[in-house]
Amino acid sequence: MSKHTLSVLVEDKPGVLTRVAALFSRRGFNINSLAVGPTELPEISRITVVVEVEGAALEQVTKQLNKLIEVLKVVELDAHASVQREILLVKVRADAATRSQVIDTIQLFKAKVVDVTTDAIVIEATGTTDKLRALLDVLEPFGIKELVQSGMVAVGRGSRSITDRSLRTA
Repeated sequence: MSKHTLSVLVEDKPGVLTRVAALFSRRGFNINSLAVGPTELPEISRITVVVEVEGAALEQVTKQLNKLIEVLKVVELDAHASVQREILLVKVRADAATRSQVIDTIQLFKAKVVDVTTDAIVIEATGTTDKLRALLDVLEPFGIKELVQSGMVAVGRGSRSITDRSLRTA
């Protein structure tokens, strides 16, 4: 099975996310990543779903998504034709002896320190899943105390937008 990133434009109404997630659940598909947020249009939200399915099953779930009343548009975002990022906050052990090593390490990943205490540093990093995994691998020897990672957010490259004129006049 391969991973697919779907960008789903929906009406910004209560319960829509539940119906979308339930559609994947009923078919036995595991959602690898899920992020929901507003778009440039106040009445429309974007759900970005990363799911691991085969081609025929993906086509089926896309058709079923399009049947939901609140779903306005479903687009599969190809990794090469889109910008895809996640955000990571990670708390790492860093006392006076190791703090400079941790900071040097995170600078290699273009991450930044967002909080410092006497025994820990909170780091913020954005990037692809692979980049964030590599950062965590490098930070592991210092001692990861806590971490939280967002779901994937993605947008197509170029000037075209999936919120085209037909959605703006709706």
